[in-house]
Amino acid sequence: MPSLKDLKNRINSVKSTQKITKAMQMVAAAKLRRAQDAAESARPYAERMEKVLAGLGAAYEGRPDAPALLAGTGKDQTHLLVVATGERGLAGGFNSSIARLARDHAQKLLGAGKTVKILTVGKKGADILKRGFAKNIVEQVSLRDVKQLGYGTAQELGEKILAMYAAGEFDVATLYYNRFQSVVSQIPTAQQLVPAKFEKGESEEIKSGSAIYDYEPDEEAILEDLLPRNVSVQIFRALLENNASFFGAQMSAMDNATRNAGEMINKLTLSYNRQRQAQITKELIEIISGAEAL
Repeated sequence: MPSLKDLKNRINSVKSTQKITKAMQMVAAAKLRRAQDAAESARPYAERMEKVLAGLGAAYEGRPDAPALLAGTGKDQTHLLVVATGERGLAGGFNSSIARLARDHAQKLLGAGKTVKILTVGKKGADILKRGFAKNIVEQVSLRDVKQLGYGTAQELGEKILAMYAAGEFDVATLYYNRFQSVVSQIPTAQQLVPAKFEKGESEEIKSGSAIYDYEPDEEAILEDLLPRNVSVQIFRALLENNASFFGAQMSAMDNATRNAGEMINKLTLSYNRQRQAQITKELIEIISGAEAL
């Protein structure tokens, strides 16, 4: 049984931990609002770009002169998995849920005889995937030095991926991230970047004639400009969604940790009081027994 001093030291230690988790919860809550606003603001632009490209791409479906970023290489052998996670932990299952989705997809592809390459964005994703897919990781991108996420960061990643595609290093690229839904809910998402893949309903709307657009300049020139830009835009949206999801998950995790610390303090305090009471009772019994012996 631990001594009173040991129990008191443990209570003080848990109280110190509780102060840290409470402070981290408050910091995450303060940063969450701005990150959430940024993620929600980026959604309409990214979704509208997808719809425009879906409409333009519908006209090129099945054509031999379709852009490479739209039609692909014609093969499905080499897959690039772009796994975007956080740089830090202490955020519940935020990082592990993204890595798990990517890991399951990688195992499925490898089982089908495909070649898998992994590009990690964020330290935690690289740490998790190294355990089983170290030889498949071709590059690790760290955002630890990035103070504020901007489009320039996503553009650099997009250009890196496009350069790999132009060099014939992969046939299909898929992006993995957490889409922010609420403080307690983040949805692991897989989005195909290359070749561009859009919702079926968007292109069907164009084909059916319910929406007719005239473009200036022509569709080919617009696709040549928008398809590479779309890769960076979708990466930018994913980074913003990840940022908001991280702070939401961290706030929720630190809130749970603070409450658990409070419960532990109550249990330890109860044990401390019981042991102290038992020790006082024992000392009183010894004093009374000694007095009676005289």
